[in-house]
Amino acid sequence: MPVTLAYDPSNAALYHPEQRDTIFENGQTYSIPQLAVEAARLAYYRAEKSAAEQARLVEALGRAGFSEPALFGDPGSGVAAFAAVRADGATLLSFRGTQPDNYKNLITDLRANLVAWPESAGLVHDGFATAVRALKPQILEWIGRAKPDGSKLILTGHSLGAAMATLAATIWQPEWLVTIGSPRVGDAAFVATVVVTHKVRFVDCCDAVTEVPPEFGGYRHINDPTYLTRDASVVENSEPSFVMADRLHARIEYASEYAWQVTKNVPVRDLADHAPVNYARGVFGAGP
Repeated sequence: MPVTLAYDPSNAALYHPEQRDTIFENGQTYSIPQLAVEAARLAYYRAEKSAAEQARLVEALGRAGFSEPALFGDPGSGVAAFAAVRADGATLLSFRGTQPDNYKNLITDLRANLVAWPESAGLVHDGFATAVRALKPQILEWIGRAKPDGSKLILTGHSLGAAMATLAATIWQPEWLVTIGSPRVGDAAFVATVVVTHKVRFVDCCDAVTEVPPEFGGYRHINDPTYLTRDASVVENSEPSFVMADRLHARIEYASEYAWQVTKNVPVRDLADHAPVNYARGVFGAGP
């Protein structure tokens, strides 16, 4: 049976996505967006910290037919990623998002001044650029050794990881770029260089992270969003008036159903919707 997921307003879902076991199930066939969205969540598994966590990641990816992952990390910036290859040549390169207990990640997020991005063109977020460059040599070394099929490369990530995947797409030109909860990454000149065959930017209802940094600083999103409604329906080309009404209903419902449980749940839906599992809910299927 395909998995269905209930909405999760908990602090754990937002701040510790690595605690939840994988959504992947043995014997199931998954679409590229489904593979990418769960891979973005699995990037939070702290496989570099222990053999047990590495085994969890290996087992999770194995359920979807992927090999043991190569791990990339930079202690100086606190960023991380993994790559894994499937027998048919499909290759996942998934970047980890912000870990709230890692102050280096938080500093990276706050370095929002625009700097040149000669890897393609335009101006981009300083912290995100530094993060990608910290992992670039390791990834290049792995590509040279593993020789993955570039025509089947899937880049993905959540939050900070989504921003890193977007920048990486201008270096490695993937077939797919699938981001969840992505902040804005660069200016219009940079956006024009993110040329990918399949480009999906998921935005979960009220997710506040997708609204930063603000446009008035010169930032732009790379493409229109694939919008996930408050009940996890997927909507393309959503009208602003529809989104505004849907978000209003979502916030009212959240305030009455979840916000009052202050020791368990995130206080507002604008933050709760950023949890990776709530993105997966829209892509894999919503449960009760």
